[in-house]
Amino acid sequence: MKRRDFIKAAAGGAAALCGAGSVEARPNKEPLENAVGILYDATLCVGCKACVRACKEINDLPPVTQGEEVQYDASRGVTGATYNVIKVYKNGTSEVKDREIDGFSFAKKSCMHCVDPGCVSSCPVSAMTKHPVTGIVQYNPDTCIGCRNCMVACPFNIPQYEFHDPRGQIQKCFFCNQAGVDRISQGLLPGCVDVCPTGATLFGTRKDLLAEAKRRLAAKPGETLTYPRGRVTDQVHTHEKAAPEYQQHIYGEHEVGGTQVMHIAGVPLKKLGMPELPERSYASIAEGVQHTLYKGMIAPAIALAGLAYVVKRNTSQSDQDDE
Repeated sequence: MKRRDFIKAAAGGAAALCGAGSVEARPNKEPLENAVGILYDATLCVGCKACVRACKEINDLPPVTQGEEVQYDASRGVTGATYNVIKVYKNGTSEVKDREIDGFSFAKKSCMHCVDPGCVSSCPVSAMTKHPVTGIVQYNPDTCIGCRNCMVACPFNIPQYEFHDPRGQIQKCFFCNQAGVDRISQGLLPGCVDVCPTGATLFGTRKDLLAEAKRRLAAKPGETLTYPRGRVTDQVHTHEKAAPEYQQHIYGEHEVGGTQVMHIAGVPLKKLGMPELPERSYASIAEGVQHTLYKGMIAPAIALAGLAYVVKRNTSQSDQDDE
């Protein structure tokens, strides 16, 4: 078959498919009723990196060093050996914390545990799954085939593959609840939350964390607020301080269908490295298109019919030439 004929057949099939019905995306998935999450408040973060150290100790991850001496963990981004990292935003003279101009702020980067995760949707063997109760995005290395679709599908560039290891696996944050660690299942806090001295990293249900974020953003700058530490519902381990001038944006409330890790800050979240994303989840778009195209095997049937027509036409033409 000539290439031109093949293209014509494919085009004919596509045209027929378009005529058969429109391609529509499915809606975003809704948050699970008891989904758990983390609220990161950059205005409370002091950049101590205790969360980075605790994450590495609990998950048995090696430190990232500069030179031969291990003086501090020099992680600059999320890698297979770093699930959680604290970065710094600086502008101008960097005189005032939580100010965009001539100020500075800290920023956290880790898995956002999307409500409708692209990594789960794109995995062809269900190695990436979402826990049916907690909503934690899990990973099964025994099922993974190493295709790394999850890395491409994540809008936050979180899943990391161990390229240096011939038997490499995907690595990312699991809220310290993966098999063998199981902190949440035992009633404990994720390591990063447990050691945070100021409550900048707070654990709870997504519903409670979202309400807490809205409470803080509703406060007038200078107003005294009570901040819990550890669990968002903890009324014992608290401290009071004047509310800063928050940006009126809860990052993760709506982005790509919502996430279970949410951020608030005094500096625009875009400046802190959080990407601007639509409310529609990429998973909903991709799955909607796929399911429409393959519904009732319409697309393969049309393609087969087109190819059969071209073959028959060419065969008839050849018979006429022989005569």
